[in-house]
Amino acid sequence: MRLRLFAVASLIFAAWGCSGNSSTSASPSAPTPSNTAPAGAATVTIMGQRNEQSFSPNPAPINQGSLVVWRNSDNTVHRIVMNDGSFDSGDLGPGATSSAMRLSSSGGQYHCTVHPTTMFGSINVATTGDPGSPGYPY
Repeated sequence: MRLRLFAVASLIFAAWGCSGNSSTSASPSAPTPSNTAPAGAATVTIMGQRNEQSFSPNPAPINQGSLVVWRNSDNTVHRIVMNDGSFDSGDLGPGATSSAMRLSSSGGQYHCTVHPTTMFGSINVATTGDPGSPGYPY
């Protein structure tokens, strides 16, 4: 009887130890979306109108080095990926905001992986305005 009780207790402790969260991960995952954007970040809005999804502004004029986020104002999930692979928003549910991406010197093309043939956009480095103002003109 004691041996059986010991075996059951050992299995419970082993299962409990295996179910805890680990501080390491075997593979990186997409960032967790939030409902807020960092202060000063430029926002590209994901919109849905009459069964069409789009980005606004598109193209987005944003200063080099500024932060940009995508905010899902549509009623369906979207996932924004830079064509060069430098950014992946992860799934953005309705009302979610992506993590911030710092704009490289050249901007770039992006698309929604959920709607790859109809939803695509670009970020252009702004050439006018105060270069110190994040997210010009927004």
